[in-house]
Amino acid sequence: MIVLGIDPGYAIVGYGVVEMKNNRYRTLEHGAVTTKAGTDFNRRLEIIYDGIAQVLAQYHPDAISVEKLYFSNNKTTGIGVAEARGVILLAAQKARVPVFEYTPVQVKLAVTGYGKALKPQVMEMTRRLLCLREVPKPDDTADALAIAVCHCHASGTALRQFLR
Repeated sequence: MIVLGIDPGYAIVGYGVVEMKNNRYRTLEHGAVTTKAGTDFNRRLEIIYDGIAQVLAQYHPDAISVEKLYFSNNKTTGIGVAEARGVILLAAQKARVPVFEYTPVQVKLAVTGYGKALKPQVMEMTRRLLCLREVPKPDDTADALAIAVCHCHASGTALRQFLR
């Protein structure tokens, strides 16, 4: 199974392509689609769409796992992230790849076994599970890999039903 994990945003969209075979993980690619501040927002959305569509076309994942959107204090930023998430979901739909959503707590639980794990703990465990020399940068990329690992853990198990 090949899973594309995505940490949505409009300045940085982290992505990680993970293959799970015989309960072992292998990172096929990780990186980020970035857009510059000051660029017309519609153009930023186009860059995000094109970048994710390119990764989808190259790796043909079996599933996409994406962080579920939640609003904190800054609703204006949240709206922009929601719009970026929309073009990501559109790219997935056009590629006919099913999308699975996970909250940050669900990702932490799947990756570390503890739903209240701190970000450095999640990053380190992701690094270890994927046998990477160092935690990928930017953080959004490491988060995307953790989201992909979360889906690998959850798919086809009772845990997947619980996480719905």
